[in-house]
Formats: sequence, C-alpha cells, structure tokens
Amino acid sequence: MIDETRIQILNEPPVDESKQYVLYWMQASQRTRCNHALEAAIAKGNQLGKPVLVCFGLMDDYPEANARHYAFLLEGLRDVEVALRGRGMKFVVKHGQPFEAALHYGKDACLIVCDRGYLRHQKAWRDKVADGAKVRVVEIEADVVVPVEVASDKHEFAARTIRPKIHKHWDTYLKPLRATAPKQLSLRLGVEGDIDVSDPETALKKLKVDRSVHASPTYRGGEVEAQRRIDAFVDHQLAGYAEGRNEPVADHSSHMSMYLHFGQVSPIDLALRVRDAKKGPREDRDSFLEELIVRRELSMNFVNFHPHYDHFDCLPDWAKKTLADHADDPREKTYTLEQLEAAKTDDPYWNAAQMEMVVTGFMQNYMRMYWGKKILEWTTSPKTAYEQTVFLNNKYELDGRDANSWANIAWIYGLHDRPWTRRKVFGTIRYMNAGGLERKFDIEKYVEKVEGLRSRHR
Repeated sequence: MIDETRIQILNEPPVDESKQYVLYWMQASQRTRCNHALEAAIAKGNQLGKPVLVCFGLMDDYPEANARHYAFLLEGLRDVEVALRGRGMKFVVKHGQPFEAALHYGKDACLIVCDRGYLRHQKAWRDKVADGAKVRVVEIEADVVVPVEVASDKHEFAARTIRPKIHKHWDTYLKPLRATAPKQLSLRLGVEGDIDVSDPETALKKLKVDRSVHASPTYRGGEVEAQRRIDAFVDHQLAGYAEGRNEPVADHSSHMSMYLHFGQVSPIDLALRVRDAKKGPREDRDSFLEELIVRRELSMNFVNFHPHYDHFDCLPDWAKKTLADHADDPREKTYTLEQLEAAKTDDPYWNAAQMEMVVTGFMQNYMRMYWGKKILEWTTSPKTAYEQTVFLNNKYELDGRDANSWANIAWIYGLHDRPWTRRKVFGTIRYMNAGGLERKFDIEKYVEKVEGLRSRHR
C-alpha cells in the first residue's frame, strides 16, 4: 500500500482501458527494489488486467554529464533490465529526450506512471509528458522518506528548522515496501527500444557524450553493487560512524551518495537497513539517519522551493552581503581554474582531495567541505569561486549535479548556516583551514592514501 501523499495526478485525461499496457516511465528511480513508482504501476496493471511496460529515455546531452556519469548510469540500467525480466516485465530504453520516450511509449498506454524529480529540468520533462499525453499521468514520489511538501510547504532556513517537521512524520513513512507480482507479463509485447543496455560499454560507445573524464575505476553502478555496499557498510563501517564519519582515512562512509543520486538505491530501504542493524551503537545509527534523511531532504526542500538553486543568487542575503563586503580583500594566494583542476596548489591536503575526486569520482565528505572553502579563499571573486566549485564538482563527482550537490556547494558560501567570526575574504562565512585538519586527523595518511590510488590508476 502506497501512501496517497506520495501520489500526484498531473493531468486531466482519464485512464484508457482499451490500450495495451500500463507504462512506467522510469527516470529518477533507476531500480526495481523498493521503488514505489514501479509497485504503483504493477498494482494498477493488476487492477486493469494489463501488463506493465517500463521505459527509460536516454539523452546524449544530460546537463553537465560526461562518460563517467553515463558509464555508472548504464551499469545501473543493465541491472534494471535483468531484474525486471526476472519479474516478467519488459524494459525498453529509447535514445532521446526522456519526455519524448515517455510520450512515444505512452501512445499505447492505459496510464503513465512516473517517478518524481526536483530539479528544474526534471520538472519540465514531467510537465511536457502531462501536457502531451492523451491518458492520465500519475507521479509517485519515491526517492525521499518524507514527501517534500508533507515535510514543509516553504524553503527551510536550516536543518534545525526542518528537522522537527521531518521527525513528526518519520514513523509514518519509514516503512518497508512489499513487492507485488504482475499478473500479466509484458516480455512478449511487440515493443522495442533502440539502446541495448545489456552491454554498458558498447552502449556508451554509441552515445555522443563528453569523454573528457574516464569511468570510475573504484565505483561500479547498479542496484546489485549498491546492495553489496550496504551490506559491507552495515557489517563493517556502521559501528563508529558517529565519531568516524568525518575522518578522511577511517572510511566510515557508506559510499551511497552516487547510488542515491542515480536512484539505484531507495533512501527508505537504506534507512531501514541501518535502523534495524544489529551492529553498531544507537548513536551511530542515529547519526547516519540524520545525514540520510534530515540533511538530504533539506537539500530536496532547497531545490524544490528555491528558483535559483543552481546560481550564486541562491545564497541568503547575509551571506551575499558579507561576501560582497570582502570581495576586494587581498588574497594571500590565488589559483586559476586550470591549476585547481590539475591539483597544482601549495596545499597538499587540498591537492589530495582534488585528486581523490578526479581519479575515483568520490571525495570524502569532510574533505569536500575543506576543498570548497579553499576555493573561496583562493579565487579573485566569490561569484567566480562559486562557479568554479560547481564546475569541478559536477565534472568529476559521481553524485554531482543533484539536489545534495547544489545544497552542499551553496553551504560552503553560507546556505543553511549562520554568520561566524569575521575574517578577511570570508567575512562572516564559516572558515576552515589546514591547521584544523592537522589537529583533528592524521591528515598525512589521507595524502598517502590518495597518492596510492593515483599511482594504481595512472
């Protein structure tokens, strides 16, 4: 049973029972496990006595994506195809704009079910499908624990303002989702896609994408790998998470951010696995759930309600003012974008963080905060610093270009934070320096770790 607050009817046409199938247009939730949109489509198909067809629209020019991101995505789509086939459902991938794929296969559908996206272009795709379809389009919110508008109806100021609102509904939504068997199978439908995802490498070669960044040698995409990593995290890294999650070397990270980004794991499934884990003290589980639910869903709130979430203008007024007041402060050092991208600074800790991201597609979370703060310190204007932070993050991070990335980048410049002690360049924006790393961590070990990664994958 899917809570009705996850369901939104997007247009006026009725369900057309004379058509061949129920269509699930998969886009944000690229998985079969704990996928509310998929299960809603199956339930409706069973009610109507129709099979379910699942489609995905794969474009060449997804905003700011390159071969690294596409390789990870295609590995995930391969898993989707295999899992759906095991449940008797056909999966088709069509080359082109996602909304065009939905409308193409939607011509023979009784009903179109889609998952939800919060970014501007994701909303626009769904609007085009709702406007162009001749049948009902139903959106299911499948990638948050508490639906965004249930948690809040406005842009929230900080984690402390949204936390009680999320906790109020936490128990209502943090429940397992039962998989339903389709009564009518769709494998024999005379419907075809034009991209074969059974071989991700071959599929990638056929796409016209930016190939300036190689696929990650460390992270493989897909819900199979996501579940393997969850098992490893719960068994080995969850204990000690609260204290160790910021430690650059200890590796208490779940490494789930990229799987959440591509919808290859459900935040509900992940939260339940951690909540019910037998290993690890309560404080470790609570710390992880705070990051996964409160902090992550604060980011969803941000991009959903703030019209300029991807621009410097998204910053709160106090942050923009203090940065403007200190924009002309002399910088002790400045670096060009080319120097930053090549990790050619005088700061070995920053260089290591940049190289971890360039090589693997992941940067340890505490180092990502330090990394961003130093870009602000080393760049001739705050706005240019913001733009360069966005460029580097979105080019190399597997989890870049999503709600979490936009919110986390803006946090570096004051979003969801408060004024701190005034300093040159930063004004009252929170400051971080190398001395803090040296006091808190054995940061030299982190540098050694990254150098080892770099050497192995040259």
